Amino acid sequence: MTLSTVLPRPGLRAKILIVDDDERNAFAAREALESLGHELVIARSGPEALRTLLGEDFAVILMDLHMPGMDGYEAARLIREHPRTRDTPILFVTAVFRDEAHIFQAYTVGAVDVVFKPADPFILRSKVSILVDLHLKTLEVRRQVDEGRRLLAENARVSAEKDAAEAALRQSRRRQEVILQSLPIVFHARSSKPPYRALFVSDGVEQLTGFAASAFTRKAAFGFSRVHPEDRALVEQSIEHARQTGAYSCEYRWRCRDGTYRVFLDQGVLDPDSSTEEREVFGTLLDATDRRSLEEQLAQARKMEAVGQLTGGVAHDFNNLLTVVLGNADILLRRAGDDAQLQRQLSAIRFAAERGQTLTGQLLAFSRQQQLEPTVIEINALVGAFTPLVQQAVGDGVTIELDLAEPSARVNVDPAQLEAALLNLAVNARDAMGKVGRLTISAAPAPSARGRPAEVRLAVGDTGQGMSAEVARRIFEPFFTTKDVGKGSGLGLSQVYGFVSQSGGRVNVISAAGEGAVFELFLPLTDAPAAVRPAPIPPHTLRGGGERILIVEDDPEVLTLCVDMLTELGYACATTTNAQAALELLSGEQPYDLLFSDVVMPGGMNGIELARRAQHLRPRLRLLLTSGYLGDDIATEPHDFPLVAKPYQRDTLAVRLREILDAPLASPRTLRPAWA
Repeated sequence: MTLSTVLPRPGLRAKILIVDDDERNAFAAREALESLGHELVIARSGPEALRTLLGEDFAVILMDLHMPGMDGYEAARLIREHPRTRDTPILFVTAVFRDEAHIFQAYTVGAVDVVFKPADPFILRSKVSILVDLHLKTLEVRRQVDEGRRLLAENARVSAEKDAAEAALRQSRRRQEVILQSLPIVFHARSSKPPYRALFVSDGVEQLTGFAASAFTRKAAFGFSRVHPEDRALVEQSIEHARQTGAYSCEYRWRCRDGTYRVFLDQGVLDPDSSTEEREVFGTLLDATDRRSLEEQLAQARKMEAVGQLTGGVAHDFNNLLTVVLGNADILLRRAGDDAQLQRQLSAIRFAAERGQTLTGQLLAFSRQQQLEPTVIEINALVGAFTPLVQQAVGDGVTIELDLAEPSARVNVDPAQLEAALLNLAVNARDAMGKVGRLTISAAPAPSARGRPAEVRLAVGDTGQGMSAEVARRIFEPFFTTKDVGKGSGLGLSQVYGFVSQSGGRVNVISAAGEGAVFELFLPLTDAPAAVRPAPIPPHTLRGGGERILIVEDDPEVLTLCVDMLTELGYACATTTNAQAALELLSGEQPYDLLFSDVVMPGGMNGIELARRAQHLRPRLRLLLTSGYLGDDIATEPHDFPLVAKPYQRDTLAVRLREILDAPLASPRTLRPAWA
């Protein structure tokens, strides 16, 4: 683009400065230039012209050379020295200085031309018009250059913003893709009519199912064909319902690539803008397998808790009844003499009562409310010593193999209950193998797991028929059994579960149909030394020597039986039915050698609190507690008093009394029950 091709904007006006001290000359110049249509400004002197130029821009300056004070030469020189006006064209007008020297001087100070007075209006107008037009074109070029720069800057800004927006969009898409891939949620779009052809499935479906997204979109019936047959009607009903309400939600089982079924929570809405009959469904898939499993576990735990509460509610009274039945049966058996028929009848009563005792013990074990007497034992020693009894229980058709790692692990558990658990598992294994097979008992430290204490794994495995996954899930439920009616109570394994849980361990079963079963007991390890089994007390030393025993029992039948037993054993007895009355007796002068108290009693004070107060009143008093059920509040109350469980029998009670009465007085409470 050249300056000659630039056209000033229509209507654009310029300013022309006329500097002349003669009013007539200024008027003549105005008259000559007024027809150009530009703004004309008159200055009467050089200083006035300079002041005017400081505040305004002019296209051209018409300046008289001969002026009083400051002539045109001086004024032009000052104009050229100022940055604002140094490029403004100056056209000198003179009537006096016509020689070449003055004209040369005029050009030297910056004049673009010289016009002699009297000036021809046409020539003056032509010269000024050219200069003004040049000025306007220059302004237009500058404006266009500035506008071009502005447009370039704006374009660069817009381009930069566009690039930034595209980069942000790409980053947002990448972020969304990463989030979608990391979320356990699959997004999908599909047809609302069977077989619910997939139109879009997010890539996260591969992590969820093992199949790529293309597998769902390639075959119309792929997704629906892998829904569990029992759940397909539910899916159809849910989506059909959505055609009426606009939304749906359902859970169903879906067969993954590895052949396992997982539970999916499928939720979605129908496209509200679709005008076709086959409307699209937009939805999400969420893996709800773990949540469903937790819900089932919670329901199972609540069911077990309910059974445990029911058990606890009747255990105390039931054990009192069994104590009376068993105790009196023993007394009558000793008095029956040679009457065979009476002995047979009393033995039947005793056998039935013992079965009731076993049943109550199993229920309390399952509900983790039994009275445990833990002691530190070596697993290998217990298993080795107990194996002959296990062999006798399972019969000669079952071969027992031991796999016991060295050194032997030590655990703090109730040895009698652990032996009962092993016997339960062995008998179940024998029945599963049809009385012929191989039974493996192994013990070794378990691999350490984060968040768990060090454990020992005690496992009992068999070569039997195994069990299905459904049976394995329910195997520890109380009263659940796969045996024929009358051949099992369904409490053996629940007793194992309860005992191990109450001991701080856990139980697991590994089995499949036709592949045998392995029951794993994980018990916390201890560094404490193993306890030494006390030597058995000789039978002739079990009788009392006239020691005085204070019996505290609120059940009158149990109290009567207890007095009969202890009197027969050679002890002197005093009785009371509540803790407060017992404290009043202990506060008196009557001597007592031992306090034998029930734990659960009315009146606001239990047997543990009574034992503490009694010990404070009489530091040399020996203590023995008894109960058939402690309850949650009392069971968690810490104490180290010796305790005998109800229903107790005469011989058991005799052993416990001699252990406590014959022990050194400094540590009567550290004794453990007899190993029977």
